[in-house]
Amino acid sequence: MTKLKLGFLASHGGSNMQAIIDAINSGDLDAEACVVVSNNSESKALERAEKEGIPAFHMSSAAYPDSDELDRAIAMTMIEHNCDLVILAGYMKKIGVAVLRLFKGRILNIHPALLPKYGGKGMYGNNVHKAVIAAGDKESGPTIHVVDAVYDNGKILSQSKVPVLEDDTFETLAARVLEQEHILYAKTLQEIVDGNIKL
Repeated sequence: MTKLKLGFLASHGGSNMQAIIDAINSGDLDAEACVVVSNNSESKALERAEKEGIPAFHMSSAAYPDSDELDRAIAMTMIEHNCDLVILAGYMKKIGVAVLRLFKGRILNIHPALLPKYGGKGMYGNNVHKAVIAAGDKESGPTIHVVDAVYDNGKILSQSKVPVLEDDTFETLAARVLEQEHILYAKTLQEIVDGNIKL
């Protein structure tokens, strides 16, 4: 069987990307990391890609002042590397029209809360964990969903629940949710490979 070919978009640490790569390397995920694109030239994600021998590119408004041109360049990079899926791993930019069109239904994101709650514009990173704690919710956890033109709106593929403890700060909750993110992303991708999750 041909392996699922993954292209990554990451802005900062790329720890979710690394967890997926580790799952590939250990044989737990039947996929191949084909390319990494980051909008941040100093992102750890680019370092990780280089260390793993994965083609990596810095693509941002620095080289592409026109956002449509940048979007097309990212789309073409994914196509040139034969990607089946585009995996967002902490990518802090809105996905452009060309990528959305060419990879419709094949762009995945991980969100650090149980969607559809706590999604939408501005709901990323610690903002999400702060909102969960402020609301007094008893559980949170990551959601993997298909990306469309609206933030955090696409079809939900999988979720993992994490209890919110009485004494949680946004940092302690974030750390526990991140642990589950690292497990859930690779597991969900393998479920796609096995045909248990249909895109």
